[in-house]
Amino acid sequence: MSEGIHSQSLIFVGRDLSPGFNMNSSSKVLILKIIIHLGALLPVINLYFLAFADQLGADPVEAVIHFTGIGSLNILLLTLCVSPLAKFLKQGYLLQTRRLLGLYAFTYALLHLLNFLAFEVQFDGMLFISEVIDRPYITVGMLAFILLSALAITSLNRLKRKMGKSWQHLHNSIYLLVLLVTVHFYWSVKSELIAPLFYFLLAIILLAVRHKKLKRLIQSMFA
Repeated sequence: MSEGIHSQSLIFVGRDLSPGFNMNSSSKVLILKIIIHLGALLPVINLYFLAFADQLGADPVEAVIHFTGIGSLNILLLTLCVSPLAKFLKQGYLLQTRRLLGLYAFTYALLHLLNFLAFEVQFDGMLFISEVIDRPYITVGMLAFILLSALAITSLNRLKRKMGKSWQHLHNSIYLLVLLVTVHFYWSVKSELIAPLFYFLLAIILLAVRHKKLKRLIQSMFA
C-alpha cells in the first residue's frame, strides 16, 4: 500500500516538474543575456580593481589598454558567430543576443579609447589628433570606433524603424568593421604576431561562412 502511494507521488512529482525542464525561447534568451552580462562585466570590473590595487605588473597602462581592446575584438567576433551558430543548431532565439553582444563590443572599445586618452595623451586634444594622423594603426582604430559607434547608436529600435532599409545597409558594415579592428590589432603589436594573425584568420573564416551574402553585397555596390 505504501509502495503504491509512493509510486503515485513520484508520478505526480514528475508531472509537476517536467514543464520546468522545457524552457521556452524567452527563458533561454534571458539566461543567455544574464551570462553575457556577467561574462562582460566581471572581467572589466576585476581589471580595474587590479589596476587600482597596482597588481597588473610592470606596465599596468599597457595591460588595461590591451585588455579592453582585445576584449572588444573578442566580443565582436563572438557576435559574428551567432548567426551561423543559430543556423547550424536551428535555434533562432540565439539571434536575440546579437544586439547585447554588439553593445558590449562598443563598451569595451569605448573603454579602450578612454584609457588611451587618459593614460597616453592625458586628454590633450591636439596631441590625440596628431597621433591619429601620424600613426596608421590609430587611424584605422578610430575609423573602426566611429563605425562601431554608428552601429551601437542605431541599434535602438526607434532608429531602426526610422532608417528602414538603410539600417540593414549600415549594419552590413560590421564585416568591414571586423577587418579594420584586426588590422588595427596587427599594426599595434610591435613584436608578437601570432595572436594578431590568429584573430585575422578567425575573422576571415567568419566572413568566408557568409561568402554568398558578401558576394551579393559587393555586386550591389557596383551594380
